[in-house]
Amino acid sequence: MLTFVALASVLLLGIVPEQTEAISIYTGWERHALLGSDVRLSCSFFSWRGTSDDVTFSWTYRPDGSRDSISIFHYTSGQAYVDNKGPFRDRVEFVGNPGKRDGSILIKNLDYNDNGTFTCDAKNPPDIVGRPSSVRLLVFETVPIQAGVITGAIIGVVLGLLVLIVVIYYLMRFLVARRVFSLSVSKHGKKKREGTPARQIKV
Repeated sequence: MLTFVALASVLLLGIVPEQTEAISIYTGWERHALLGSDVRLSCSFFSWRGTSDDVTFSWTYRPDGSRDSISIFHYTSGQAYVDNKGPFRDRVEFVGNPGKRDGSILIKNLDYNDNGTFTCDAKNPPDIVGRPSSVRLLVFETVPIQAGVITGAIIGVVLGLLVLIVVIYYLMRFLVARRVFSLSVSKHGKKKREGTPARQIKV
């Protein structure tokens, strides 16, 4: 009975509950950075709705080898709140643009202790259901050659060897065919000379 009354009230008053939809959150997968440098950690989201005035972004950090995460940044109601007591005190800067669904942050003066996983969560009310996205930060004294570059070099070498093998193969076939042709012409000419009777010289 109460359910019927509620539905009737909705129809009569024209009140329709606003439906929520899931949003998709994106960050990079892994970032490499130099010791003492700054690194931008990007975070954006996709939603079928326009960007809400109540959009929020939250960043947490989990050090390598730890199971616990700490909050390092939160954006809500047009204000950015940075953790001023943790390991990133005075080193986190908001460089995103909420109006463009960008919740990126900048980590300054990187240290080896900053290695870990950074997770971004975003809400675009009424769409508040979305799976947070994580990016792993690796700090090096010198940035290593990425696996993609090594893989590309290996593929290039292999392709080069294959091309060289094909060229050698066709060159050998050409040389063999040329040799066979020369021998055939030489043998044919010799038989022709042997089959021709010698002319007698008249005195």
